[in-house]
Amino acid sequence: MSAPSVAWPAGSAERPAVLAGNAFGRLLGGVAATAQAELRKLRHDHVDVFTRSAQPLLWLFVFGTALHNTHAIAVGNVDYRAYITPGVMAQAALFIAIFFGLAVIWERDVGQLQRLLATPLPRTAIVLGKAAGSGVRALVQAALLLVVVAATGIGLRWTVLGVVGALVMLVLATGAFACMSMLIAAAVRTRERFMGIGQLVMMPLFFASSALYPLSIMPGWLHVVARINPLTYEVQGLRQMLVGVGGGGELWLDFLVVLGFLAAMVAAATRAYPRAIL
Repeated sequence: MSAPSVAWPAGSAERPAVLAGNAFGRLLGGVAATAQAELRKLRHDHVDVFTRSAQPLLWLFVFGTALHNTHAIAVGNVDYRAYITPGVMAQAALFIAIFFGLAVIWERDVGQLQRLLATPLPRTAIVLGKAAGSGVRALVQAALLLVVVAATGIGLRWTVLGVVGALVMLVLATGAFACMSMLIAAAVRTRERFMGIGQLVMMPLFFASSALYPLSIMPGWLHVVARINPLTYEVQGLRQMLVGVGGGGELWLDFLVVLGFLAAMVAAATRAYPRAIL
């Protein structure tokens, strides 16, 4: 049976950009084309960004204010709301990324995924493009959160290099978790089962990290789990750049772990993608 064809937009310059050139050029063109399709979805669903922004604000201003006033968790001289701002940013982005695989299941159910995989685009380009789409969603949500934090006077360290570095770290980590979500989506058949697995993955990742409390107060077994949790390194990097305190690690190590996790998840999702249509 011949593979179904994909209709490229009339007059679009994407087709020659994607299909022409060497393998690296086709990869970059494929990433750009797939990411552009994801951004098009975001433009048509901008209300979703604002509704999702309510969750990190609740964590920050309800949970954070309560623990700030009770001084239940010792974080030195840092405002506890500032301390958990990087963790709340990472948690909100994780929520976007983990449930990104739902779109893969929906695309498979309506036949869109089969048409996409029948194009000459490298599968790595498709995976990276979708990861870039999730990263952009997280970037927009984080920008809104930072605007609210600045307006309320929560004491972050507002430097251009720190904010830009934190947003880069957030995009890389969100892309990695989105690839992990696509990997899960390739293994399950229904959206209901995916939702259950997504919750099972997301909550341990969040609570077994340094998002809400320092590693030093964790019991020994949880400290070990947190040290192998990639979300811990993302939060430590964000906190170092935005607040000026970290978890005892080096910033270069945080970036290295996040980049390594991204590379591993991209490779795994690329390998699993053909099974997603079976």
